[in-house]
Amino acid sequence: MLSQSETLARLGARRADFSLDRDLYCDPGVLAADLDHIWYREWLFAVPACELDKTGAYATLQIGAYPVVVIRGADGRIRAFHNVCRHRGQRLCSKASGTTPKLVCPYHQWTYDLDGKLIFARDMGEDFDAAKFGLKKVHCVDLGGMVFICLAEVPPAISDLAPKLTSYLAPSGLAEAKVAFSSTIIENGNWKLVIENNRECYHCGGSHPSLCRTYSDNPRMTAMEGPDSASPDILDHWKRCEAAGLPSRFTNHARMQWRLARIPLLNNAESYTMSTKAAVSKRMGAMPFNDAGSLLFFHYPNTWNHFLADHAIVFRILPISPTETQVTTKWLVHKDAVEGVDYDLETLTRVWLNTNDEDRQVVEENQKGILSPAYEPGPYSKIQEEGVIQFIDWYCGVMTERLGPQPALAAE
Repeated sequence: MLSQSETLARLGARRADFSLDRDLYCDPGVLAADLDHIWYREWLFAVPACELDKTGAYATLQIGAYPVVVIRGADGRIRAFHNVCRHRGQRLCSKASGTTPKLVCPYHQWTYDLDGKLIFARDMGEDFDAAKFGLKKVHCVDLGGMVFICLAEVPPAISDLAPKLTSYLAPSGLAEAKVAFSSTIIENGNWKLVIENNRECYHCGGSHPSLCRTYSDNPRMTAMEGPDSASPDILDHWKRCEAAGLPSRFTNHARMQWRLARIPLLNNAESYTMSTKAAVSKRMGAMPFNDAGSLLFFHYPNTWNHFLADHAIVFRILPISPTETQVTTKWLVHKDAVEGVDYDLETLTRVWLNTNDEDRQVVEENQKGILSPAYEPGPYSKIQEEGVIQFIDWYCGVMTERLGPQPALAAE
Protein backbone atom coordinates (compact mmCIF):
# COMPACT_ATOMS: atom_id res chain seq x y z
CA MET A 1 0.00 0.00 0.00
CA LEU A 2 1.49 3.31 -1.11
CA SER A 3 2.06 6.03 1.44
CA GLN A 4 1.03 9.58 0.64
CA SER A 5 4.66 10.51 -0.05
CA GLU A 6 4.99 7.55 -2.42
CA THR A 7 1.75 8.55 -4.14
CA LEU A 8 3.13 12.06 -4.55
CA ALA A 9 6.31 10.64 -6.09
CA ARG A 10 4.29 8.60 -8.61
CA LEU A 11 2.34 11.69 -9.58
CA GLY A 12 5.54 13.66 -9.95
CA ALA A 13 7.08 11.01 -12.18
CA ARG A 14 4.11 10.77 -14.56
CA ARG A 15 4.63 11.51 -18.22
CA ALA A 16 2.50 14.33 -19.59
CA ASP A 17 -0.42 13.24 -21.79
CA PHE A 18 0.00 9.59 -20.80
CA SER A 19 -2.25 7.41 -18.67
CA LEU A 20 -1.37 7.00 -15.01
CA ASP A 21 0.95 4.58 -13.27
CA ARG A 22 -0.60 1.19 -12.46
CA ASP A 23 -0.79 1.74 -8.70
CA LEU A 24 -2.63 5.03 -9.14
CA TYR A 25 -5.54 2.99 -10.53
CA CYS A 26 -5.64 0.17 -7.99
CA ASP A 27 -3.63 0.76 -4.81
CA PRO A 28 -5.56 1.07 -1.49
CA GLY A 29 -3.21 3.79 -0.26
CA VAL A 30 -3.90 5.87 -3.36
CA LEU A 31 -7.65 5.53 -2.86
CA ALA A 32 -7.19 6.63 0.76
CA ALA A 33 -5.33 9.70 -0.49
CA ASP A 34 -7.99 10.35 -3.14
CA LEU A 35 -10.66 10.25 -0.45
CA ASP A 36 -8.77 12.49 1.95
CA HIS A 37 -7.75 15.11 -0.56
CA ILE A 38 -10.56 15.09 -3.13
CA TRP A 39 -13.72 13.28 -2.05
CA TYR A 40 -13.71 14.66 1.49
CA ARG A 41 -12.85 18.19 0.33
CA GLU A 42 -14.70 18.90 -2.93
CA TRP A 43 -18.35 19.64 -3.68
CA LEU A 44 -20.10 16.42 -4.73
CA PHE A 45 -23.37 15.96 -6.59
CA ALA A 46 -25.75 14.11 -4.28
CA VAL A 47 -29.28 14.01 -5.72
CA PRO A 48 -31.64 15.96 -7.96
CA ALA A 49 -33.70 18.21 -5.69
CA CYS A 50 -36.96 16.94 -7.19
CA GLU A 51 -36.24 13.48 -5.76
CA LEU A 52 -36.83 15.00 -2.31
CA ASP A 53 -40.32 16.06 -3.31
CA LYS A 54 -41.98 16.46 0.10
CA THR A 55 -41.25 17.22 3.72
CA GLY A 56 -39.23 14.39 5.24
CA ALA A 57 -38.17 12.87 1.91
CA TYR A 58 -34.57 11.72 2.20
CA ALA A 59 -31.77 10.01 0.32
CA THR A 60 -28.60 8.45 1.69
CA LEU A 61 -25.16 8.01 0.20
CA GLN A 62 -21.83 6.60 1.33
CA ILE A 63 -18.76 8.71 0.60
CA GLY A 64 -15.75 6.64 1.60
CA ALA A 65 -16.04 6.21 5.38
CA TYR A 66 -18.84 8.77 5.71
CA PRO A 67 -22.55 7.85 5.57
CA VAL A 68 -24.61 10.95 4.75
CA VAL A 69 -28.35 11.66 4.69
CA VAL A 70 -29.87 14.45 2.58
CA ILE A 71 -33.39 15.47 3.62
CA ARG A 72 -36.04 18.09 2.91
CA GLY A 73 -37.17 19.99 6.00
CA ALA A 74 -40.59 21.32 6.98
CA ASP A 75 -39.46 24.74 5.72
CA GLY A 76 -38.81 23.28 2.25
CA ARG A 77 -35.05 23.60 2.58
CA ILE A 78 -32.83 20.64 1.72
CA ARG A 79 -30.13 19.89 4.30
CA ALA A 80 -27.47 17.23 4.70
CA PHE A 81 -26.19 15.57 7.86
CA HIS A 82 -23.76 12.89 8.85
CA ASN A 83 -25.98 9.82 9.03
CA VAL A 84 -24.73 9.00 12.54
CA CYS A 85 -26.64 9.18 15.80
CA ARG A 86 -25.01 11.42 18.42
CA HIS A 87 -25.71 8.81 21.12
CA ARG A 88 -23.72 5.71 20.20
CA GLY A 89 -23.16 6.14 16.49
CA GLN A 90 -25.92 4.04 14.93
CA ARG A 91 -26.83 4.92 11.35
CA LEU A 92 -30.14 6.76 11.43
CA CYS A 93 -31.30 5.82 7.93
CA SER A 94 -30.30 2.49 6.43
CA LYS A 95 -32.39 2.64 3.25
CA ALA A 96 -31.25 4.35 0.06
CA SER A 97 -34.28 6.64 0.17
CA GLY A 98 -37.59 7.13 1.91
CA THR A 99 -39.79 9.55 3.81
CA THR A 100 -39.88 10.16 7.56
CA PRO A 101 -41.55 12.76 9.82
CA LYS A 102 -38.52 12.75 12.14
CA LEU A 103 -35.07 11.20 12.09
CA VAL A 104 -35.34 8.44 14.69
CA CYS A 105 -32.38 6.28 15.64
CA PRO A 106 -33.49 2.63 15.43
CA TYR A 107 -31.18 1.67 18.33
CA HIS A 108 -32.41 3.75 21.29
CA GLN A 109 -34.94 6.03 19.58
CA TRP A 110 -33.05 9.27 19.98
CA THR A 111 -35.16 11.56 17.78
CA TYR A 112 -34.08 14.52 15.68
CA ASP A 113 -36.15 17.12 13.93
CA LEU A 114 -35.64 17.52 10.18
CA ASP A 115 -33.29 20.45 10.84
CA GLY A 116 -31.00 18.15 12.88
CA LYS A 117 -32.06 19.32 16.34
CA LEU A 118 -32.23 16.61 19.01
CA ILE A 119 -35.79 16.66 20.38
CA PHE A 120 -36.02 13.39 22.32
CA ALA A 121 -33.47 11.33 24.28
CA ARG A 122 -35.04 9.14 26.94
CA ASP A 123 -33.64 8.91 30.49
CA MET A 124 -30.54 11.04 30.00
CA GLY A 125 -30.85 12.87 33.32
CA GLU A 126 -31.69 16.41 34.36
CA ASP A 127 -28.28 17.87 33.49
CA PHE A 128 -28.36 16.54 29.91
CA ASP A 129 -28.21 19.40 27.36
CA ALA A 130 -29.91 18.21 24.17
CA ALA A 131 -28.77 21.35 22.34
CA LYS A 132 -25.20 20.01 22.39
CA PHE A 133 -26.11 16.79 20.59
CA GLY A 134 -27.75 17.84 17.36
CA LEU A 135 -26.79 16.04 14.17
CA LYS A 136 -23.49 17.05 12.60
CA LYS A 137 -24.15 19.12 9.50
CA VAL A 138 -22.75 18.60 6.04
CA HIS A 139 -22.53 21.62 3.72
CA CYS A 140 -25.40 21.48 1.24
CA VAL A 141 -26.53 23.70 -1.67
CA ASP A 142 -29.25 23.42 -4.29
CA LEU A 143 -28.00 24.80 -7.59
CA GLY A 144 -30.84 25.01 -10.07
CA GLY A 145 -32.27 21.67 -8.96
CA MET A 146 -29.03 19.78 -8.41
CA VAL A 147 -28.07 19.23 -4.77
CA PHE A 148 -24.35 19.32 -3.95
CA ILE A 149 -22.77 18.47 -0.62
CA CYS A 150 -19.28 18.94 0.82
CA LEU A 151 -17.75 17.11 3.78
CA ALA A 152 -14.98 19.63 4.36
CA GLU A 153 -15.13 21.83 7.45
CA VAL A 154 -14.54 24.78 5.14
CA PRO A 155 -15.75 23.97 1.62
CA PRO A 156 -14.10 25.37 -1.49
CA ALA A 157 -15.72 28.37 -3.15
CA ILE A 158 -18.68 27.52 -5.34
CA SER A 159 -19.46 31.09 -6.34
CA ASP A 160 -18.08 30.61 -9.85
CA LEU A 161 -20.30 27.61 -10.60
CA ALA A 162 -23.51 28.64 -8.81
CA PRO A 163 -24.74 31.46 -11.10
CA LYS A 164 -23.67 29.69 -14.28
CA LEU A 165 -25.30 26.36 -13.45
CA THR A 166 -28.47 27.99 -12.14
CA SER A 167 -28.78 30.08 -15.31
CA TYR A 168 -28.08 27.22 -17.72
CA LEU A 169 -30.45 24.83 -15.92
CA ALA A 170 -33.31 27.31 -15.52
CA PRO A 171 -35.08 26.47 -18.82
CA SER A 172 -35.11 22.77 -17.86
CA GLY A 173 -37.29 23.53 -14.85
CA LEU A 174 -35.80 20.86 -12.61
CA ALA A 175 -37.90 22.10 -9.68
CA GLU A 176 -40.95 21.04 -11.73
CA ALA A 177 -39.54 17.61 -12.58
CA LYS A 178 -39.74 14.14 -11.07
CA VAL A 179 -37.58 11.02 -11.15
CA ALA A 180 -39.11 8.63 -13.69
CA PHE A 181 -36.49 5.91 -13.26
CA SER A 182 -33.32 5.26 -11.28
CA SER A 183 -30.53 2.75 -11.88
CA THR A 184 -27.53 1.92 -9.72
CA ILE A 185 -24.77 -0.39 -10.92
CA ILE A 186 -21.33 -1.33 -9.67
CA GLU A 187 -18.45 -1.04 -12.11
CA ASN A 188 -15.42 -3.10 -11.14
CA GLY A 189 -12.98 -0.34 -11.93
CA ASN A 190 -11.25 2.58 -10.24
CA TRP A 191 -13.27 5.79 -10.09
CA LYS A 192 -10.75 7.59 -12.29
CA LEU A 193 -11.22 5.00 -15.05
CA VAL A 194 -14.97 5.61 -14.91
CA ILE A 195 -14.42 9.35 -15.38
CA GLU A 196 -11.77 8.84 -18.07
CA ASN A 197 -14.11 6.63 -20.05
CA ASN A 198 -16.83 9.27 -19.84
CA ARG A 199 -14.54 12.08 -20.98
CA GLU A 200 -13.93 10.69 -24.48
CA CYS A 201 -15.92 9.23 -27.34
CA TYR A 202 -12.90 7.60 -28.99
CA HIS A 203 -14.51 4.32 -27.94
CA CYS A 204 -18.11 5.19 -28.83
CA GLY A 205 -18.24 3.89 -32.41
CA GLY A 206 -17.01 0.47 -31.32
CA SER A 207 -18.92 0.26 -28.05
CA HIS A 208 -22.15 2.26 -28.15
CA PRO A 209 -24.40 1.46 -31.13
CA SER A 210 -27.52 2.76 -29.34
CA LEU A 211 -25.98 6.07 -28.29
CA CYS A 212 -24.34 6.70 -31.65
CA ARG A 213 -27.74 6.95 -33.31
CA THR A 214 -28.03 10.42 -31.79
CA TYR A 215 -24.70 11.40 -30.20
CA SER A 216 -21.78 12.24 -32.46
CA ASP A 217 -18.42 10.64 -31.77
CA ASN A 218 -16.70 13.41 -33.72
CA PRO A 219 -14.26 14.98 -31.22
CA ARG A 220 -14.96 18.44 -32.67
CA MET A 221 -18.43 18.19 -31.12
CA THR A 222 -17.12 18.36 -27.59
CA ALA A 223 -13.62 19.83 -27.98
CA MET A 224 -14.43 23.50 -27.43
CA GLU A 225 -12.06 26.25 -26.38
CA GLY A 226 -14.38 29.09 -25.51
CA PRO A 227 -17.76 30.78 -25.95
CA ASP A 228 -16.95 31.77 -29.53
CA SER A 229 -14.78 28.81 -30.52
CA ALA A 230 -16.43 25.60 -31.67
CA SER A 231 -17.29 23.74 -34.85
CA PRO A 232 -19.67 25.63 -37.20
CA ASP A 233 -22.63 23.35 -36.47
CA ILE A 234 -22.28 24.00 -32.75
CA LEU A 235 -21.96 27.76 -33.26
CA ASP A 236 -25.15 27.72 -35.34
CA HIS A 237 -26.88 25.66 -32.66
CA TRP A 238 -25.83 28.12 -29.95
CA LYS A 239 -27.21 31.07 -31.91
CA ARG A 240 -30.56 29.34 -32.48
CA CYS A 241 -30.89 28.21 -28.88
CA GLU A 242 -29.83 31.51 -27.35
CA ALA A 243 -32.31 33.37 -29.58
CA ALA A 244 -34.97 31.19 -27.93
CA GLY A 245 -33.73 31.96 -24.41
CA LEU A 246 -31.51 28.91 -23.82
CA PRO A 247 -28.03 29.64 -22.40
CA SER A 248 -25.79 27.45 -24.53
CA ARG A 249 -22.25 28.69 -25.07
CA PHE A 250 -19.25 26.89 -23.65
CA THR A 251 -18.34 28.06 -20.14
CA ASN A 252 -15.98 26.41 -17.72
CA HIS A 253 -13.95 26.45 -14.53
CA ALA A 254 -10.44 27.87 -14.97
CA ARG A 255 -8.92 24.44 -14.23
CA MET A 256 -11.65 22.54 -16.09
CA GLN A 257 -13.20 21.10 -12.93
CA TRP A 258 -16.57 21.80 -14.51
CA ARG A 259 -17.94 22.69 -17.90
CA LEU A 260 -21.29 23.61 -19.44
CA ALA A 261 -22.14 23.60 -23.15
CA ARG A 262 -25.21 22.77 -25.24
CA ILE A 263 -24.60 20.60 -28.28
CA PRO A 264 -26.85 19.52 -31.16
CA LEU A 265 -27.67 15.86 -31.59
CA LEU A 266 -26.99 14.05 -34.86
CA ASN A 267 -29.25 14.76 -37.83
CA ASN A 268 -31.64 16.97 -35.83
CA ALA A 269 -32.42 14.14 -33.43
CA GLU A 270 -34.69 15.16 -30.58
CA SER A 271 -33.61 12.83 -27.81
CA TYR A 272 -31.49 9.85 -26.80
CA THR A 273 -33.89 7.25 -28.18
CA MET A 274 -33.64 4.44 -30.67
CA SER A 275 -36.05 6.31 -32.97
CA THR A 276 -34.23 9.65 -32.39
CA LYS A 277 -37.63 11.22 -31.55
CA ALA A 278 -38.65 12.67 -28.20
CA ALA A 279 -39.24 10.07 -25.50
CA VAL A 280 -41.61 12.32 -23.54
CA SER A 281 -44.42 14.30 -25.15
CA LYS A 282 -44.44 16.91 -22.36
CA ARG A 283 -41.31 19.06 -22.52
CA MET A 284 -39.18 19.98 -19.54
CA GLY A 285 -39.66 23.44 -18.02
CA ALA A 286 -39.64 26.18 -20.64
CA MET A 287 -37.78 24.29 -23.36
CA PRO A 288 -38.92 25.94 -26.63
CA PHE A 289 -38.46 23.11 -29.14
CA ASN A 290 -37.76 19.39 -29.23
CA ASP A 291 -34.44 19.53 -31.07
CA ALA A 292 -32.63 21.71 -28.51
CA GLY A 293 -29.87 19.13 -28.29
CA SER A 294 -28.23 18.26 -24.99
CA LEU A 295 -26.87 20.63 -22.37
CA LEU A 296 -23.74 18.84 -21.17
CA PHE A 297 -22.53 19.46 -17.64
CA PHE A 298 -19.73 17.71 -15.79
CA HIS A 299 -18.22 18.45 -12.40
CA TYR A 300 -15.23 16.54 -11.06
CA PRO A 301 -14.96 14.28 -9.25
CA ASN A 302 -18.38 12.69 -9.47
CA THR A 303 -20.96 13.79 -12.02
CA TRP A 304 -21.77 14.20 -15.69
CA ASN A 305 -25.23 15.09 -17.02
CA HIS A 306 -27.42 15.56 -20.09
CA PHE A 307 -30.35 17.99 -20.17
CA LEU A 308 -32.59 17.62 -23.21
CA ALA A 309 -35.90 19.17 -24.21
CA ASP A 310 -37.99 16.18 -23.15
CA HIS A 311 -36.02 14.77 -20.20
CA ALA A 312 -32.80 15.00 -18.23
CA ILE A 313 -30.30 12.32 -17.24
CA VAL A 314 -28.13 12.89 -14.16
CA PHE A 315 -25.20 10.68 -13.21
CA ARG A 316 -23.40 10.28 -9.89
CA ILE A 317 -20.37 8.17 -9.10
CA LEU A 318 -19.00 7.18 -5.70
CA PRO A 319 -15.87 5.12 -5.02
CA ILE A 320 -16.39 1.88 -3.12
CA SER A 321 -12.89 0.37 -3.21
CA PRO A 322 -9.72 0.86 -5.28
CA THR A 323 -11.35 -1.18 -8.06
CA GLU A 324 -15.09 -0.66 -7.50
CA THR A 325 -17.24 2.34 -8.31
CA GLN A 326 -20.96 2.87 -7.81
CA VAL A 327 -22.68 4.57 -10.76
CA THR A 328 -26.19 5.93 -10.21
CA THR A 329 -28.29 7.26 -13.09
CA LYS A 330 -31.63 9.03 -12.80
CA TRP A 331 -34.02 9.97 -15.60
CA LEU A 332 -36.02 13.14 -14.91
CA VAL A 333 -39.24 14.14 -16.68
CA HIS A 334 -41.80 16.89 -16.17
CA LYS A 335 -43.69 16.24 -12.94
CA ASP A 336 -47.02 16.18 -14.79
CA ALA A 337 -45.85 13.65 -17.40
CA VAL A 338 -47.75 10.38 -16.97
CA GLU A 339 -46.06 7.04 -17.62
CA GLY A 340 -47.94 5.13 -20.29
CA VAL A 341 -49.54 8.32 -21.58
CA ASP A 342 -46.78 10.91 -22.05
CA TYR A 343 -43.86 8.50 -22.10
CA ASP A 344 -42.94 4.84 -22.25
CA LEU A 345 -40.31 3.84 -19.70
CA GLU A 346 -38.50 1.42 -22.00
CA THR A 347 -38.23 4.05 -24.74
CA LEU A 348 -37.02 6.64 -22.22
CA THR A 349 -34.31 4.52 -20.64
CA ARG A 350 -33.13 2.05 -23.26
CA VAL A 351 -30.28 4.04 -24.82
CA TRP A 352 -28.57 4.92 -21.55
CA LEU A 353 -29.24 1.58 -19.87
CA ASN A 354 -27.50 0.01 -22.86
CA THR A 355 -24.73 2.60 -22.78
CA ASN A 356 -24.14 2.27 -19.04
CA ASP A 357 -23.79 -1.49 -19.32
CA GLU A 358 -21.45 -1.15 -22.29
CA ASP A 359 -19.36 1.38 -20.35
CA ARG A 360 -19.29 -0.98 -17.37
CA GLN A 361 -17.81 -3.71 -19.54
CA VAL A 362 -15.25 -1.32 -21.04
CA VAL A 363 -14.14 -0.04 -17.63
CA GLU A 364 -13.93 -3.52 -16.13
CA GLU A 365 -11.80 -4.82 -19.00
CA ASN A 366 -9.65 -1.69 -18.74
CA GLN A 367 -9.13 -2.35 -15.02
CA LYS A 368 -8.28 -6.02 -15.60
CA GLY A 369 -5.60 -5.03 -18.08
CA ILE A 370 -4.14 -2.38 -15.78
CA LEU A 371 -3.88 -4.95 -12.97
CA SER A 372 -1.42 -6.89 -15.11
CA PRO A 373 2.29 -6.38 -14.26
CA ALA A 374 2.74 -5.96 -18.03
CA TYR A 375 0.74 -2.72 -18.06
CA GLU A 376 2.59 0.53 -18.55
CA PRO A 377 1.12 3.99 -19.19
CA GLY A 378 0.25 4.70 -22.81
CA PRO A 379 -0.24 7.97 -24.71
CA TYR A 380 -3.59 9.73 -24.97
CA SER A 381 -4.79 10.94 -28.36
CA LYS A 382 -4.65 14.73 -28.36
CA ILE A 383 -7.34 14.65 -31.06
CA GLN A 384 -9.76 12.20 -29.46
CA GLU A 385 -8.90 12.25 -25.74
CA GLU A 386 -8.49 15.92 -24.92
CA GLY A 387 -11.17 15.57 -22.23
CA VAL A 388 -9.26 12.74 -20.59
CA ILE A 389 -6.06 14.78 -20.60
CA GLN A 390 -7.92 17.67 -18.96
CA PHE A 391 -9.32 15.40 -16.25
CA ILE A 392 -5.98 13.74 -15.50
CA ASP A 393 -4.25 17.12 -15.43
CA TRP A 394 -6.90 18.37 -12.97
CA TYR A 395 -6.57 15.27 -10.79
CA CYS A 396 -2.77 15.30 -10.73
CA GLY A 397 -2.64 19.04 -10.13
CA VAL A 398 -5.02 18.92 -7.18
CA MET A 399 -3.37 15.86 -5.63
CA THR A 400 0.14 17.22 -6.07
CA GLU A 401 -0.81 20.50 -4.40
CA ARG A 402 -2.51 18.78 -1.48
CA LEU A 403 0.02 16.01 -0.96
CA GLY A 404 3.02 18.28 -1.31
CA PRO A 405 4.83 20.20 1.43
CA GLN A 406 2.51 22.62 3.17
CA PRO A 407 3.61 26.22 3.79
CA ALA A 408 4.95 26.80 7.29
CA LEU A 409 2.85 28.83 9.67
CA ALA A 410 4.18 32.30 10.37
CA ALA A 411 5.86 32.68 13.75
CA GLU A 412 3.85 34.64 16.28
